Amino acid sequence: MIHRRAAVALLSASPLLLSGCGGGAEAAPSRSEDDRPVRVTASPAPESSSPQPSGIPGLGPRTTAAIPERTEQVVVATGRGKDSPLSTVVLYSRDDDIWEPGARWPAHNGKDGWSERHMAGDLRSPVGMYGLTDAGGLLADPGSRLPYHQSYGFVSPGTGFEGEPLEGSFDYVVAINYNREPGTSPLDWTRPLGAKRGGGVWLHVDHGGPTHACVSVAKAHMKELLRTLDPDRHPVVVMGYADWLAQ
Repeated sequence: MIHRRAAVALLSASPLLLSGCGGGAEAAPSRSEDDRPVRVTASPAPESSSPQPSGIPGLGPRTTAAIPERTEQVVVATGRGKDSPLSTVVLYSRDDDIWEPGARWPAHNGKDGWSERHMAGDLRSPVGMYGLTDAGGLLADPGSRLPYHQSYGFVSPGTGFEGEPLEGSFDYVVAINYNREPGTSPLDWTRPLGAKRGGGVWLHVDHGGPTHACVSVAKAHMKELLRTLDPDRHPVVVMGYADWLAQ
């Protein structure tokens, strides 16, 4: 049996692209068309949660209290504004109940900003807190601690909203557990909330412009995330515009 981290799926590229960066409305049928709002929690749901002794800058009491008690790594993606595609990403690691920040990385999010009720095609990134359990990419595993799925399905042809080439955007990705099944490849089409609620929301390589719904950082930063995010430390991403995160 081939280990997941070494598995290479020789699949057709074009249909799989639908599952990347906010795609999925045209993908295979999902489990339901439920219109329930997305829970603002990590996914999978934590066993218990409580405010941390030392808070993360920019996160208000509501957001801080939602961080699972067992989580020791938090990727914070802070949008410049509700309707802005510009954001900043910082990886925080907890050591002796103190959150230590990493470097601040410039990032992009959805073209039209952020949404508290993301829908497929709205060009907004979903706000919230979500688990980070699975990774993959077009290129070989650079040393990811998360299960890594290399596949020719991670292609991104064409150009972005500002005319920039999209090639290489999916060289490395980390799946954000918004409307997906944790423990599967980022390319998996399962949409527990229904296809119209979107899916395929990833951290991926920045292409120099806004995304459909994903959060993107430079290629070197994606490699650093892959080598640092540790499933034993139960990493999550907290994402949204600054005013929302401050609540």
